[in-house]
Amino acid sequence: MTSRSDAARRKVLIAGASLAGPTLAYWLHRYGFDVTVVEKAHAPRGGGYPIDVRGTAIDVVRRMGILPGLQEAHIDIGRFTFLDADGAEVAALHPSAVAGSVEGQDLEIGRGDLTAALYATVQDDVEFLFDDSLGTLDQHEHGVDVTFRSGKQRTFDLVMGADGMHSGTRKILLGPEEQFHRYLGYTFAVFTMPNTFGLSRELMMWNVPGRAAALYATGDTANPLHAFLNFHRPEQPLDVLRDPDAQRDLVARTYAGAGWEVAGIVDAMHQADDLFFDTAGQIRMPGWSSGRVAFVGDAAYAPSFLTGQGSSLALVGAYMLARSLARYRDHVEAFAAYERDTRGFVTMNQALVDKGGARLFPTTAEALGRRNAMLRELVAMPATTPQPAHSALELPEPAPAGRMRGSLAG
Repeated sequence: MTSRSDAARRKVLIAGASLAGPTLAYWLHRYGFDVTVVEKAHAPRGGGYPIDVRGTAIDVVRRMGILPGLQEAHIDIGRFTFLDADGAEVAALHPSAVAGSVEGQDLEIGRGDLTAALYATVQDDVEFLFDDSLGTLDQHEHGVDVTFRSGKQRTFDLVMGADGMHSGTRKILLGPEEQFHRYLGYTFAVFTMPNTFGLSRELMMWNVPGRAAALYATGDTANPLHAFLNFHRPEQPLDVLRDPDAQRDLVARTYAGAGWEVAGIVDAMHQADDLFFDTAGQIRMPGWSSGRVAFVGDAAYAPSFLTGQGSSLALVGAYMLARSLARYRDHVEAFAAYERDTRGFVTMNQALVDKGGARLFPTTAEALGRRNAMLRELVAMPATTPQPAHSALELPEPAPAGRMRGSLAG
């Protein structure tokens, strides 16, 4: 694929260097755009909980040339064990049976592995500004004047918000997150802890109504565990979201008196230096752009971890946004095409929560009984059916090089 002429090179600023940002940067660079990525962290972020790349998103990473490396980094989990209140086994089955993924085709990888692979595809081709973020945006007829937190000032033709569910870009442009946030009734804490249980490439999940505790061994017994505490709360605990000590206290109170090994997991949380605490929610925007600014990935349509599709939506959305910008010179037309061609896919995946995506975390004894019965049926019938939403969008071919529809606007 060849670059466009210098006359067509538009300057694009992307806020966020996690998943959607580098993917968008890769494709925009391929289409001949002049790309800058700003990221508030000091470097690409490593670590993090394992994430899934499924369905249509597999085609994105294949076209980027990074699929073989990601396949080598695939976390091959052999067993998912569900436990009751006392720690007795309810059911044990292959993780793909639970997720609706296709074994041998879909991927589960460390978030840091995916971030590193995406960054490697563009680090020499686009400008990265680490340790910085957007301060103000001033849109006008010919571009967007940006003042960064560092005080630097630049002008870009377009700005892309790829800075996550709690997008600072979205807040600057459109106001508080609350108007777009749909709370799903759960709060969670994720951290790593020593593998004192001797687990190897397996996941164990303890459940009682409204509370769950999981230990995830992505490697052998010498590797630390990913611990996950997820609990139901009818109202968001807004008062603790910016106070780590209050977060730990809330989790400890919620799990007081819990059975199995939960007390030890809570103790490990108090010692963890990588605690991530948040609420399960979705971002639902009536439109994914405003003027010369568009949003992609979690910033535009976070589906929540309950769907397992956040990473896949970020990858697919970034591909579709770049393709639309390459096809239409007028950014208004491009943004409209991006939304028209992608929103159905996003809506289907966000709806997984309403169609059972939260079934692993029942909030009542009756719902827990139904879930356990469903799990036992899966054990008896191990053949799995792929989740249709994962592949609901057939990825179109990249935009042809050297061709662009629409008028030259700004």
